[in-house]
Amino acid sequence: MLLLGVVVSWQGVLASVIYSLIGLAVFVAGFYVIRLIMPFDVHKELEVDQNTAVGIVIGSFILGLSIIVAAAIGG
Repeated sequence: MLLLGVVVSWQGVLASVIYSLIGLAVFVAGFYVIRLIMPFDVHKELEVDQNTAVGIVIGSFILGLSIIVAAAIGG
């Protein structure tokens, strides 16, 4: 199949969708684990108290987990 000048196979599209779903599942599971590990309510600290340090920690966690998932998918 030719899509925007690029040859695309159904197996490649299916593999991309499956890897994306697995990556999202790992991300969601990791986020719930980090919420359980933290000794305080992350939602309250971020939204009510506007704690910038907690936002930086959560953002760093998201970037780190994204890099790990991307490396696992890319090989």
